[in-house]
Amino acid sequence: MRRWLAAFAGGAALALAGCGAPAGVDTDLIDDWPAPVAAQQFVPAADVCHHSSQQVGFLSGYNPMPCTEAHRVETMHVGTLTGPGAERDAPPPAGSVGMRAAQAACDTEVNKALGADWRSGRLGVTVVLPSPQAWSGGARWYRCDVTEIASIDDTAVDLRTGSLRGALSGAAPLAYRCFNPKLVKDDVDEMVPVSCTATHHAEFVGVWQAPDVTYAEFSRTIKRTHRACQSMIAKYAKVPDNSQLDFRAGTIYYQPYEEEWKNGNRGVQCFLWISDRNLTRSMKNAGNKGLPVT
Repeated sequence: MRRWLAAFAGGAALALAGCGAPAGVDTDLIDDWPAPVAAQQFVPAADVCHHSSQQVGFLSGYNPMPCTEAHRVETMHVGTLTGPGAERDAPPPAGSVGMRAAQAACDTEVNKALGADWRSGRLGVTVVLPSPQAWSGGARWYRCDVTEIASIDDTAVDLRTGSLRGALSGAAPLAYRCFNPKLVKDDVDEMVPVSCTATHHAEFVGVWQAPDVTYAEFSRTIKRTHRACQSMIAKYAKVPDNSQLDFRAGTIYYQPYEEEWKNGNRGVQCFLWISDRNLTRSMKNAGNKGLPVT
């Protein structure tokens, strides 16, 4: 091999020495090589679906599919982390500035795509970040993944077909409406969904954004949460927001888990609760006649 290379090099040298360059061709070989293509960092796509969920965005587990096929996860938005959260040596951990920023952006974009607050229906939102290896290589994307869950009490992810865009607008089959609570002593064991024209005792009235306090403080101030949900009942039913609310309806509420709280989720799901009589219609805009002082 070395003899062949030596002969080729010698022949090339003789040829260049004995002949002029053809018209339109210079003799500088170096500047004729194309510039190398810049390396492209992988960024996942939005508006695609996945058969299974990811907690970390490993490229090896990235297998997007059309949302018309059976799937469990839909990526509704892909954004880029900036600021302090992007300056770390590793992906932002739970509760960090970066994770809270990504969660807030996902909440905004997902709510816009769904048509209402995602916490007002049978939906879950997961923020997926790059793997540590991809982060070290410069990846700063975050993925907003949305899932349909079994119920407000069961976050098991259902298999579905079709996009969730607009799922909480119009008829909104995934929206929370009326329920019959199953109680064990003073605790709600399960919220059983029923039609609002069937006999029921509870109804979803909205999502209250709790103040930015520690989870421990929030858990201690249950009276504040109860009062905030009462205000949501008053607005929903179109009754006065005053001390008489205690005699109109009780409240049931679902609060975020502690890790969700650390990541910035302050959405408390509020329900009105009537224990002493049957309801057979929605209490939305029911007024004093529909939700009387008793």
